Amino acid sequence: MVTKKNIDQSTFLSEIAVFGAQEKKANDVVRLDLRKLKSAVSDYFIICNADSSTQVKAIADSVEHEVYKQTQKDPVRKEGFANADWVILDYFDVVIHIFKTEKRNFYGVEQLWSDAEVTTYPNA
Repeated sequence: MVTKKNIDQSTFLSEIAVFGAQEKKANDVVRLDLRKLKSAVSDYFIICNADSSTQVKAIADSVEHEVYKQTQKDPVRKEGFANADWVILDYFDVVIHIFKTEKRNFYGVEQLWSDAEVTTYPNA
């Protein structure tokens, strides 16, 4: 469980999203801090992957559940549930990318935002 400390709202939401992903054993969870980048579309990207579409959906559901439980916020937009190769949960200030492993490697989102400050989290 994540508790609100003296941190801003987007940082708090990003920590909740990481917790939700870890609850369903997401692999290679990273948080990209985009706040200092001029071309950034949000404050944070959370990126993780799973080996199956079923697990991708479970991670997305867990993130949604944890964020709603602690903030009463739903994503503004969510995409990718049909195939569950790459699910995006958009909360404006925080965008969560949940990939099937081979799709994450193919798209290389981290490389597109290589100027961002990266925080890595241990696998479950």
